[in-house]
Amino acid sequence: MEKNHKNKKIVKMNSSFTSQNFIHTKTLNVMRVVIILILLLLIVRLGFIQFVDGTYLKEKAYSQQTINQIISPKRGNIYDSTGTKVLASSIPVDTVTINPLKFKKDSDEETVALKEKVAKGLSDIFTLDYNEVLEKVNSSSSVETIVRKVEQDKIETLKAWMKENEIKVGINIDEDTKRYYPYNNFLSNTLGFCGTENNGLVGIESTYNSVLQGTPGKIVSSKGSDQSEIPNAEETYIPAENGSDITLTIDYNIQSTVEKFLSQACTSLNPKNGGTAIVMDPKTGKILAMATYPDYNLNAYSTPNQSLATTYEQLSDEEQNNALHSMWKNRCVSDLYEPGSVFKLITASVALEEGITTPDVKNDFYCKGFEQVANYKINCWTTGHMGYLSLRKALENSCNPSLMQLGKRIGVKTLYKYYRAYGLFEKTGSNLYGESDSLFTKESSVGDVELATMSFGQRLNITPLQMITAVSAIANDGILMKPMIVDKITNTDTGAVTTVEPTVVREVLSKSTADTMKELMQSVVEHGSGYRAAVSGYTVGGKTGTSEPVEGKESEGYVASFCGISPVEDTQVVALVCFYGVAKGQQGGVVAAPVVSQMLTEILPYLNVPADVTETNNSTKLTTLPDIRNKTFAEAEKVLKANGFNVKSVTGQDKNSTIVSDQVPKPGVSLAKDSIIILYDNTNQARTSVTVPDLSYKSASQAISTLHSLNLNASIDGAGVVVSQDPPLNSKVEEGTIINISLKKNSSVTH
Repeated sequence: MEKNHKNKKIVKMNSSFTSQNFIHTKTLNVMRVVIILILLLLIVRLGFIQFVDGTYLKEKAYSQQTINQIISPKRGNIYDSTGTKVLASSIPVDTVTINPLKFKKDSDEETVALKEKVAKGLSDIFTLDYNEVLEKVNSSSSVETIVRKVEQDKIETLKAWMKENEIKVGINIDEDTKRYYPYNNFLSNTLGFCGTENNGLVGIESTYNSVLQGTPGKIVSSKGSDQSEIPNAEETYIPAENGSDITLTIDYNIQSTVEKFLSQACTSLNPKNGGTAIVMDPKTGKILAMATYPDYNLNAYSTPNQSLATTYEQLSDEEQNNALHSMWKNRCVSDLYEPGSVFKLITASVALEEGITTPDVKNDFYCKGFEQVANYKINCWTTGHMGYLSLRKALENSCNPSLMQLGKRIGVKTLYKYYRAYGLFEKTGSNLYGESDSLFTKESSVGDVELATMSFGQRLNITPLQMITAVSAIANDGILMKPMIVDKITNTDTGAVTTVEPTVVREVLSKSTADTMKELMQSVVEHGSGYRAAVSGYTVGGKTGTSEPVEGKESEGYVASFCGISPVEDTQVVALVCFYGVAKGQQGGVVAAPVVSQMLTEILPYLNVPADVTETNNSTKLTTLPDIRNKTFAEAEKVLKANGFNVKSVTGQDKNSTIVSDQVPKPGVSLAKDSIIILYDNTNQARTSVTVPDLSYKSASQAISTLHSLNLNASIDGAGVVVSQDPPLNSKVEEGTIINISLKKNSSVTH
């Protein structure tokens, strides 16, 4: 009964039961899938962040949390070979930057006013565009550069302005360096220059940039969320590695001499495309001097030189840019030219080495004023030596037909073998900026005409450096050396010195052939077209060259050149001078050989090269008077005495430190040995005046003796006894003046 009573309390429901406290099984499954997908997406995203964007985000976080202060290394100096002349150095300057986010005030209006004041002050002090500076001041960047390489006077003005306006944060003055060239135009086309970032752009500054530049250092410190440095935070200091110093093979004194005479000659000749000159030590390949005219100021490299300035403003922007790049070129290595008859030395050396001929074979060649090659008539430069010639006479007279005949005997295959041996088919390896490849006709395409013209140095193109390197191989007993421009590299941090040793490339000729070639070159100077290259007291060998423009480009003018060696037997110096775009008739022997003579006249005594010629008839041997102004009296006396001149120095100062400001006679004249040169300093001392004596009917030696006793010089024309003189008897002239004297045989003289 009890059981039934309890069951009566149970209520049965006819509908299904649902409750808000439970999730339906199907819904629960969907939610599980969604959650799993979200987790998978999160895992993929985390993986992407970790493995794909990880490095970038890490760097970004690092940059937001750290301050990197770059420590600029000091760029290495460049010295001349003596180590006493700094040709390029880095001087301290400053760079001004701002932190725009630090220009803040309590209100927006005050902040705007502050930023405008900063922009106005900076633009006024540094002569900048106000709107451009204001844009930088309003920038959201952490750092903006206002001006680089600022001189100290501007920085002092900025500091005073900041103090006056109570601006203590936001403007940074950071130490920097600026490349400086103490001698302005000196060695400009070879040395090159640096840009605003202290990176070498052209020249040695560019090719040796990695050596000179060094490695930057840095200071790493922490910063907070407000981008300001956290005080007392740990810093990481990585020191800069300063650039190394470079010592060149260029000798300051020799380079100065070369630039002086090259400039004088170009000013006088006015060649359309200027000139180049190289002086080399053949034994080592060291380049002692390398000059291009016109040059430019390294401290103002974007300013056109005097030659370019006349037309610069009329050029378009692109033309101006191209003109500046052309102005910067080192034409000794970058420009190709046809070497002309200087190249005959190569052809002759091949013939001698191969045993095809010897120097003095009679009737070896025949010149009829031209050579008929295929359908072309190729002329000799003159008809003055027509007839039979030996190799010696062919070189002395620079006979084109003789060399064409010789080239035909040698043949293309053999010539090209030696061209290759001389290094004429490749760059010299000098590591000079912008060196060009040569341009030769492909060997398989060389025909009779090409063979003929190449034999005397035309219709082939090489650089002046390739030409002098090949001639230096002849001067160096047949051994080809790689040209050198850097002598040593000095690590400025450790003091370690790395010396660059001379490099032997190969043996091109036997010593006996080289000796014969040098003797033939001496004949060219003593008896041939190169006689104007003679230097008193020294044996000189060489070869003249005059190449004509190709057909259709006659307006480019001729190339006149001379390559000389001295002394002949034990050659210490090889010099090559080229003028581009001279007029017809200005042969290398006339315009280039005298310039080489002037250079060697100063260079050989400076190098203490002993004289190797004993003069026996000094009165007939003339020497070009060098320009010794701007040298010390001691240096000037040494050069002049080495050339056989007597010297009178008019100065009361120390000869070792006092500079010669003037000389009488003026440089460039030809004088006999024992002539008297008067030197003056810049103190305007009174000059001695003398009376010209009566030289009538005196012999040359008597007239010279009389004039020398009065510190006067003589220029003799003719033989016999004096029949006229200029200036005339009783004229008042300055000591050192040249008296021009005409002589005739006694039988023709009337009283």
